[in-house]
Amino acid sequence: MGWRNAFDNAKPVFVTIYATVIIGIIFSSLYVISAIYSGKSAADSTTSWLSHVGSPPVEQAPNVSQPGIVQAVPTPSLEPRSMSTRPIWEAPLHTNKMPPLKKFRLSKELVQERVKDNIIIVTFGNYAFMDFILTWVKHLTDLGLSNLLIGAMDTKLLEALYWKGVPVFDMGSHMSTIDVGWGSPTFHKMGREKVILIDSILPYGYELLMCDTDMVWLKDPLPYLARYPEADVLTSSDQVVPTVTDDRLDIWQQVGAAYNIGIFHWRPTDAAKRLAKEWKDMLLADEKIWDQNGFNDLVRKQLGPPVDGESGLVYAFDGNLKLGVLPASIFCSGHTYFVQATYQQLRLEPYAVHTTFQYAGTEGKRHRLREGMVFYDPPEYYDAPGGFLSFKPSIPKTLLLDGEHNVKSHFSLINYQIKQIRMALAIASLLNRTLVMPPLWCRLDRLWFPHPGVLEGSITRQPFICPLDHVFEVNVMLKELPEEIFGPQINIREYSFFENPLMPKQVKESWLEVQLCQEGTQDCVASNTTSPSGVLRFPKRSNEETFKTIFSSFKDVKVIQFSSMQDSFPGFTDKAREEKFKNRVKRYVGIWCCVAEHTPGHIYYDMYWDEKPGWKPIPPQTPEDDHPPP
Repeated sequence: MGWRNAFDNAKPVFVTIYATVIIGIIFSSLYVISAIYSGKSAADSTTSWLSHVGSPPVEQAPNVSQPGIVQAVPTPSLEPRSMSTRPIWEAPLHTNKMPPLKKFRLSKELVQERVKDNIIIVTFGNYAFMDFILTWVKHLTDLGLSNLLIGAMDTKLLEALYWKGVPVFDMGSHMSTIDVGWGSPTFHKMGREKVILIDSILPYGYELLMCDTDMVWLKDPLPYLARYPEADVLTSSDQVVPTVTDDRLDIWQQVGAAYNIGIFHWRPTDAAKRLAKEWKDMLLADEKIWDQNGFNDLVRKQLGPPVDGESGLVYAFDGNLKLGVLPASIFCSGHTYFVQATYQQLRLEPYAVHTTFQYAGTEGKRHRLREGMVFYDPPEYYDAPGGFLSFKPSIPKTLLLDGEHNVKSHFSLINYQIKQIRMALAIASLLNRTLVMPPLWCRLDRLWFPHPGVLEGSITRQPFICPLDHVFEVNVMLKELPEEIFGPQINIREYSFFENPLMPKQVKESWLEVQLCQEGTQDCVASNTTSPSGVLRFPKRSNEETFKTIFSSFKDVKVIQFSSMQDSFPGFTDKAREEKFKNRVKRYVGIWCCVAEHTPGHIYYDMYWDEKPGWKPIPPQTPEDDHPPP
């Protein structure tokens, strides 16, 4: 992290000062996270930990490696700080009025106040992505980076970020505050805003690290970018087949996938400015062109020769632009991070993850980041009313490892897990608890096109823990459906939930283990008496009245964990409630895609596959069959 580099390089006279600030940061980190989401001013949290060290925040070390240079410790300033120079998360006092909108207009002066080492890091969005933006900012500030700006596409976001102490500017878009959806006309408009933004900032003379809001930084990227000072543009890509096994740039001749504009770095060179202007003019002239396609078309107009034999840069665009492709193994896509885990297999440290190659829309993106424990949720997310329910999947080895990895073995494995999850959802609904989903094992990857199970050339392991959105429609699971038709809402959490460092102590220490047993065997009776070790033995196939009676004694226990879900619950005795539950959960599962020998090639998962004799995993045989299972 930036503060650690500064500490390592500091002269002895600064050691005490840095150590004091570091201690304050460590002891305040959870408090600051809480303040981000709480109604009180984030300035309160900053003031709180600063009061323990008795000094203002110390300037971070340079973002790029500069041996021999040590940042001076600033003296406290008595001058009022502007909204652009105020430390991030130090919110203005609520007794103050918000400055007029014109103060938030993008200008060189506004950018200059946040620039450090001539670099500015920028993202933008609307209010629907507020939590993504807060997560994005928190990761950067945790890495010691403060040279960032957020473009607000609506005034609701602008005001919210301002009062949280996050540096923000007005993009003047006046967009809707709701999630616009991938591929929608408003989504395409957002892409054009990005190009206009790049074209506007480059003439200021600063390097620009432009990012989408649905990505997070895991490691300070600026020293890496500084390794390629000759590059005009460094871009991420959708490459899924590794071209290098270390942290060099991807080999441009082997990158067949699209360059992805969710993460790219621009230097304010003449070549980069020409590309930005031509890209902007192209998109404004034709509203049907997707911004990323336009970028790829322009950059690939000329590709080659290499700039030299060492750097990995290539001449592109007009023959003068020097382009580099960031390695997809460490500037990760949703596939190289969540499916292949390329960085783990190659023993590398990832710099970033971008939630591409995913399903279930924005909810799917959020859930992926939660699964990776890189999304910042408010404290109440980790201590839900009613408590949590979890279970151990107990998957037979034969389903995971035996035989070939094919459609049949994949569906056998998934169906086994679906049946257990269905029972867990029913029990969670019955006990009014939030279900912590188990890790989901897959034998085959999911894509949008036919493939042989995993992408050829990729290093996807089989079997692998797949993202929940590979099988389940996460957006449907989290959507509020009419209770009179679908029964009560069933809340869920990600499989890594209990491993998250933000999990509070009061949840970790309030736990009941439930061991399912066969009624009639020794000590297997419906009772609320636990063993000396705190385990509750509970008969399989107990009805809902037994569940309610026994577990009402444990309503104050935060977590109830079952040893298994096999034969745990036979279903609701109230047929109306059972029907509503079925209406709900049968919508929870999606499709696997795709076989090559049939059109269409997708196969629907079925939550109630076990109740349909002769069920087989086959694609729809006629157009009339192409719909989710009834």
